[in-house]
Amino acid sequence: MIELDSITISAGSFVLRDVSLRVGSGEYAVLMGRTGCGKSTLLEVAAGLRSIQSGRVILACQDVTRLPPSQRGVGYVPQDLALFPTLTVREHLAFALHVRRMKIGTRVTELASFLGITDLLNRKPSGLSGGEAQRVALGRALSFRPPVLLLDEPLSALDEDTRGDTMDLLKRVQKHEGVTVLHVTHARSEARILADCLFVIEAGKLVEKSSGGYESNLERGDHEDHIQLPRSTSPHGRTSE
Repeated sequence: MIELDSITISAGSFVLRDVSLRVGSGEYAVLMGRTGCGKSTLLEVAAGLRSIQSGRVILACQDVTRLPPSQRGVGYVPQDLALFPTLTVREHLAFALHVRRMKIGTRVTELASFLGITDLLNRKPSGLSGGEAQRVALGRALSFRPPVLLLDEPLSALDEDTRGDTMDLLKRVQKHEGVTVLHVTHARSEARILADCLFVIEAGKLVEKSSGGYESNLERGDHEDHIQLPRSTSPHGRTSE
C-alpha cells in the first residue's frame, strides 16, 4: 500500500499543502493533472527524492518518512528512464540486485522473458527503441521484487501503438508481480485504461479521488488528454514537472 499523509512541501513559489492519498495493496492508482500541477513532485516525495516540511510517507505499511530512497523498498521509473549508457540490458536488470547484495539467480532471465526483451540482453541503451528502453527501465525497477512501483509519465514519449502495448504490459506487471502502483500522467486515456483508483491534482491540491465511476469525469474533458512535452536531445529525454 501507499499512503501520503498530510504532505506539505514548498519549492520556491510552488507549494503542495496538506495533501493526502491512500492506495490499497495491489491497486493500480493513477495520479493525473496538468503540466506543472505538482504530480511528479508528489511522486518524488514517495520515492524519497524530495524532503517535506510536514506529513508522513507510509509504504507497504512501514513509515519511511525519514528513510533515504535506497531503504524505501520501492521500484521507481523516472521520466527520462535514467538508463546507464555503458551498461547492457542484462546489467541493468541485475543492477538493483547487485546494489542490494541480493542473489541474482534466474531473476534476470525470468524478467527478460516476461518483458519480452530476452533478445536485447547484450545491447546497450543506444541500440534500443523508446519502447524497448521503457521495458528495460521497468525491469530494473522490478528486479528486486519491490512491493511498490512508482512510474513518472512512463508513456509520454511513446508512439500510439507502443503506448497501447506498454499499457497492456503494465497491467500484466501489476498482476504478475503483485505490486502496488502509483502512475503519474496527464493523459485521460491512460487513466481510463489502467486505473483501479484515480487521483486528480490541480495547483498543488488534490481535487478528486475516485475508486470507480470516474469515467464520466474523464469524458467531460476536464483534464488534458495528452500534451507533447518539449524534448531534449536524448532519444528518451523528457522534461519533468
